[in-house]
Amino acid sequence: MQMPATTLIQSLMVFSGCAACVWIAGARLAYLADALADRFKLAKSLVGLVLLSLATSLPEVATTLTAAMQQSRDLVLNNLFGGIALQTAILAMADFWARGPITNYPRKANHALEATLLVLLLSVALIITNLGETFVVEGVGIGSVAIAVIYCGAIWLLRRYNDSNDWMPVDLPDPDPLAFPAPTGLSDTADVSLILQAVFACVAILFFGVLLVIFAERIADQSGLGAGFVGVTLLAAATSLPELSTSIAAVRIGAYTMAISNIFGSNLIMLVLVFPADILFRAGPILQDTSRTVSLALAFGLVVTAIYLTGLIVRRKPRLGEFGLDSVLVMLTFLGSLVAYYFAR
Repeated sequence: MQMPATTLIQSLMVFSGCAACVWIAGARLAYLADALADRFKLAKSLVGLVLLSLATSLPEVATTLTAAMQQSRDLVLNNLFGGIALQTAILAMADFWARGPITNYPRKANHALEATLLVLLLSVALIITNLGETFVVEGVGIGSVAIAVIYCGAIWLLRRYNDSNDWMPVDLPDPDPLAFPAPTGLSDTADVSLILQAVFACVAILFFGVLLVIFAERIADQSGLGAGFVGVTLLAAATSLPELSTSIAAVRIGAYTMAISNIFGSNLIMLVLVFPADILFRAGPILQDTSRTVSLALAFGLVVTAIYLTGLIVRRKPRLGEFGLDSVLVMLTFLGSLVAYYFAR
């Protein structure tokens, strides 16, 4: 996409406008996903894991594939892996709108299993980036193929486990903190209209996501901060806006399990996007010769996911005001990661 030349200030303004559009579309999508789950009798954790996480990951899809075609390795990997800790911190922010720690609400082990499988994928990616790609076929590393295969297996396992009842937590809060159906104003909307609105929201997220990566690269060049630092901070934050707006909207209407699965599902998708990016990146395996920020981003992703995995298992946890201790630790870890990225850039 060829865009006219802009100054740094103009690039920042366009970037902010696109981010605002992505935010609005993402918030609307949460209400639509909740209404569709109720209408078609679907489990909200499954809707969050499959439908909502895929839809809110469209900016990552757009930015990743666009940056890969432009042969920008740093922007691809730092945007993907840097967004994992950021999006997990988004779940921590959602505690502010929840009635108590958000990790107290799940009634099944689905979310703990999601977090465990995410830890597995993050660990595999971290090993590959440190060892380098040993086997390469047509410019595609075997490591990115392995990540794609493990992701498919994880989704298959999560889908099968969705109906399992072999784990039951104790000391549960009220399952329906708000009146249902959720007060979104969509209860009387026709099925076709709900679907069309959801499709329109997805298209808007995808279109403005492409613009985000274009202007993020311009900001990286014009500001002198570099593609690595901008990718792991500014671009990762902008493309995570749908997850932020959808998670906050989901928590406000009481769809806690959908909010949690949305974040973990989005993080899983960001890892598997390494595979198509590797196909489009023609300068060699994309996980070869990565920067320090890539390894740091994966490590911080492991830390925040492990914290929430602990929070999902430990039901009675300390609280700091409205926030659970796990959410506070995730936020502090994320803030610490920003400092680490700056010094490692």
